[in-house]
Amino acid sequence: MTSVKVYLENEQDTVELGKRLAAIISPPLMINLSGELGAGKTTLSRGLIQALGHKGSVKSPTYALVEPYEFDNIDLYHFDLYRLSDPEELEFMGIRDYFTEKSICIVEWPERGHGLLPEADISVQINYVGERREVEIVPGSDKGLQLLSKLK
Repeated sequence: MTSVKVYLENEQDTVELGKRLAAIISPPLMINLSGELGAGKTTLSRGLIQALGHKGSVKSPTYALVEPYEFDNIDLYHFDLYRLSDPEELEFMGIRDYFTEKSICIVEWPERGHGLLPEADISVQINYVGERREVEIVPGSDKGLQLLSKLK
């Protein structure tokens, strides 16, 4: 499968990429966001969530594990698994209940939930390159592949 690489100069570019993604996505969908601390995962999520119509702030759900957002015909769940000590904790919170036909799930630190999360439609890897960020977006499903063709 093919991937898309994008270079971001600053925080605003990261928000804009989130907006570009918001313009082409629809449920059901799972997006994995990976990268070092401070790389821009939550900033990208904020751009996407606000572009879908959320008016308030978008905070990282590090302590709550999940932050829900409701839109017309979309249930969006923003997960941050950074503080997850054992993937089994996801079973206790009913992780499977979040993945429905009308949900979009954005998962930061997906590797911490290995084995209990469904396959992502797209995976976004954000890496530091000096002061810039290199973002590689990889499809994980046919739907993800279709999305990437729209993003180019």
